[in-house]
Amino acid sequence: MVQEGGVRSLWRGNGINVLKIAPEYAIKFSVFEQCKNFFCGVHGSPPFQERLLAGSLAVAISQTLINPMEVLKTRLTLRRTGQYKGLLDCARQILERDGTRALYRGYLPNMLGIIPYACTDLAVYEMLQSLWLKSGKDMEDPSGLVSLSSVTLSTTCGQMASYPLTLVRTRMQAEARITGGSNPTMRGVFRRILTQQGWPGLYRGMTPTLLKVLPAGGISYVVYEGMKKTLGVS
Repeated sequence: MVQEGGVRSLWRGNGINVLKIAPEYAIKFSVFEQCKNFFCGVHGSPPFQERLLAGSLAVAISQTLINPMEVLKTRLTLRRTGQYKGLLDCARQILERDGTRALYRGYLPNMLGIIPYACTDLAVYEMLQSLWLKSGKDMEDPSGLVSLSSVTLSTTCGQMASYPLTLVRTRMQAEARITGGSNPTMRGVFRRILTQQGWPGLYRGMTPTLLKVLPAGGISYVVYEGMKKTLGVS
């Protein structure tokens, strides 16, 4: 990558990545809190299955709305030097060559991966927080270190559970660029990976993904909890 496009190539797609984070997390956390409050009512903390439902709905709605931005990020990340003039040019070329449906390529594996991801990302995180509060520690709320440890465990498990579907989604979003406009299917991508690389191929790229997700997820959750306290949001 550095030889082909210089050090700047390591930040390809970062602009659209930053742009999509704000609506993605705002929608996810807002929907999660609203669903949790709805399920909780006056009975205290909702049980695990209701946390799971709230987390799944939150991720499903946010991913549905930002999927076109995810496609643009993938294309911009994998582009050759000079292939696109910018974000708008990338969107124009995708629409001209592949049509509007291309902006939702990879949507099915993305939705199928929501249950294992939400189960360990949002629901398990909240359960670990609840266990800490019920353990009788001399703290009203978990510390930042405890929050970071909780999200590290939940994010790691969630990523490992849903990573094969995440990989298939990314391959589907990228293959049209590589193969010249074909329309890859989820089954076809799965079969191609298993045929060429076997089962380990479904976890190709897992290490850099975890190296990226763990600090990013940890910081986002700690800041999220801190902002809730600062703004007085329960």
